[in-house]
Amino acid sequence: MAKLLLLSLEEDEEVVLNAVMSALGSFENKTQLKEEIACEKLAFEGMEIDASKRLVYRGEKEVNITFTEFEILYLLASSPGRVFSKEQIYELAWEEPYFGDYNIVMSHIRNIREKIEDNPSKPIYIQTVWGVGYKFNNKLK
Repeated sequence: MAKLLLLSLEEDEEVVLNAVMSALGSFENKTQLKEEIACEKLAFEGMEIDASKRLVYRGEKEVNITFTEFEILYLLASSPGRVFSKEQIYELAWEEPYFGDYNIVMSHIRNIREKIEDNPSKPIYIQTVWGVGYKFNNKLK
């Protein structure tokens, strides 16, 4: 989310400086948070997710996964057991408000399952919570 900073020539120097520093402080905190997340590896039974390299492994084999698929998988896997609605997944993975069809989220979940599950029709990693959304299996650590 970008910030818009409006300043008038009538404001004194201190007001302008404080506004600029406030805007930069928010940017710095978000950048630092993303760097901390990017250093993380998640390990589960039969699968590892390396956030710093944006790689997914099933056993020793690297899984070919798209940017958006990685975002969704990492979101779910970083909070095992937590249920995310389709709207939440969309807004967090795409980093924009949801204004469309939930089928895009369902389609990406299906693609991820085909790539990481032994049997995509009986998933063990990404589980559907009927009427709510999806969660990552919290019993795989």
